[in-house]
Amino acid sequence: MPYIIFAIVIFIIIVLVTRIKIVPQAQVYIVERLGTFYAEWSTGPHFLVPFLDRIAKKVSIKDQIVDFKPQQVITKDNVSMQIDTVVFFQVTDAKQYAYGVERPISAIENLTATTLRNIIGDMVLDETLTSRDRINKQITAILDEATDRWGIKVSRVELKNIIPPKEIQDSMEKQMKAERESREKILLAEGEKKSKILVAQGEKESQILRAEAAKETEILKAQAEKEAMLLRADAVKQKKILESEGTALAIKNVQSAKAESLERLNQANPTDTVLKYKAIEAFPDVANGKATKIIIPSEIQGIAGLAAGLQGVLTDKNPEQKPEN
Repeated sequence: MPYIIFAIVIFIIIVLVTRIKIVPQAQVYIVERLGTFYAEWSTGPHFLVPFLDRIAKKVSIKDQIVDFKPQQVITKDNVSMQIDTVVFFQVTDAKQYAYGVERPISAIENLTATTLRNIIGDMVLDETLTSRDRINKQITAILDEATDRWGIKVSRVELKNIIPPKEIQDSMEKQMKAERESREKILLAEGEKKSKILVAQGEKESQILRAEAAKETEILKAQAEKEAMLLRADAVKQKKILESEGTALAIKNVQSAKAESLERLNQANPTDTVLKYKAIEAFPDVANGKATKIIIPSEIQGIAGLAAGLQGVLTDKNPEQKPEN
């Protein structure tokens, strides 16, 4: 009997321990009691009443990403293509997510496919290929509104791949190749044009520099010639000044000598004969002038008598000299 009671106690303890539930982070447990919704358990420990409560659903409230398989769509210009989508969503209401829709992921996939067909059906091929962002926003708005009553928040929808038919792909590749070749030719032409412009600018600047250098050379040459002329003129000026000073000094010396000679002659009380002789000495200077007529005084016409008188004067001035035998 004690063993049975002990076993029962152990059983009850085991049951109670196993009914303690710990909800992990970023999850919500939907608990039902007797088949009816009872509570939403958030993060932390909780106790599940034995035989009455049960965990109906474990819901993750983290952002979830679902990659759906490609869907067959037809554009407005009757081009068939395949588009696969990626949906980003989060459960915001665990109760509505658990009881609002059966198989919510499948519901989102079908809703995405139908919405995508409606949007692409109103667009031509070229618009479809170049309007990814607009398509993404339209699908996101429609899905978010439709899944709101399921407790789901669709945050983003992306078109992963747009796969047109093979012949369309070939045509697009040829078009892209032609566009690339055209852009390449344009870039080459622009590069050649810029190169020619740079060469012309370089030649222009080179010519300007050469002209400036030649101008500077001519200016320096003219300045050098000017300075040389000034130096030569200054040298000629100095030469003339020195010559003038030399001539003036010579004239001064001659005049001084003449004045001194006259003074000495005056001091010596010259006779008439000496004066006549001096007149004869001055006669060449008078004759060297520019006058066309020369008047010779009558006193000096007797040159022979003057010479004899001069001989007497010289004899009187040198009485001590005796004639050589």
